Amino acid sequence: MQTITDLVTEHFIDENRNGVTVYPEERQQAVTTLISQRGRMSVADLSDTFGVTTETVRRDLALLERLGHIRRVHGGAVPAGSLTVTEPGMTERDHTRAEQKDRIAKRAAAYLPPSGGSVLFDAGTTTGRIIPELPSDLDLTVITNSVPIAARLAGLNSVTLHMLGGRVRGITQAAVGEEALRILDVLRVDVAFIGTNALSVGHGLSTPDTEEAAVKRAMVRCANHVVVVADSSKVGREHLVSFAPIHSVDILVTDADITPADRAHFHDQGIEVVIA
Repeated sequence: MQTITDLVTEHFIDENRNGVTVYPEERQQAVTTLISQRGRMSVADLSDTFGVTTETVRRDLALLERLGHIRRVHGGAVPAGSLTVTEPGMTERDHTRAEQKDRIAKRAAAYLPPSGGSVLFDAGTTTGRIIPELPSDLDLTVITNSVPIAARLAGLNSVTLHMLGGRVRGITQAAVGEEALRILDVLRVDVAFIGTNALSVGHGLSTPDTEEAAVKRAMVRCANHVVVVADSSKVGREHLVSFAPIHSVDILVTDADITPADRAHFHDQGIEVVIA
């Protein structure tokens, strides 16, 4: 089945090939549609798709940004709602797309290391849902910066728990700061389960807070295997601070609402996309 993106692209290829005049307003509407479908488009790709110069594309993007249809980023553009510097609280996040998060957590549990292994749980409402899925006979060394996750793990006899220290951010209940970074700098874990506020091919994994981004960056760096758990609403979005390039992810566990185009883009980056 053809997507809107396919139809838009074919239309302009046919129009250019046949020498038909395409009005700027038509092109700009099509540009908006294409960016909305793909989540991010570069100036060069838009130039090739619509058969116009990069200067024309930049003028189109400037106009569309003023109208509130897209947001310009380095080298291209993203949908207007993709860039944000705010973050919701834990309660709001926990109830958002809860069913999808539950399925993602159950699927992600398949990537736990074998008994005797080490695992790192990033703070987050999706990573936290993996904890009830831990087999009772699986002996693990677990490191986390999440107060709620640590509280759940503290009573499990099969878990050797290490809680990262530092200042606890109230909005995410995650420990951040130099103390956490010092410990992560000397660790090497088998698997890290990482949450993210947003992910895109161009901006990687991102979050609004610089201190939380620093801890997440260190977590990704110290893991042999990085499993990102994120529902599809995060895909194509970009927050203020990138904490890891997309190619640092080994596995993305997400839900079935991810678009075929986004799935293909991640696959091209060497990421295994697992649908829960």
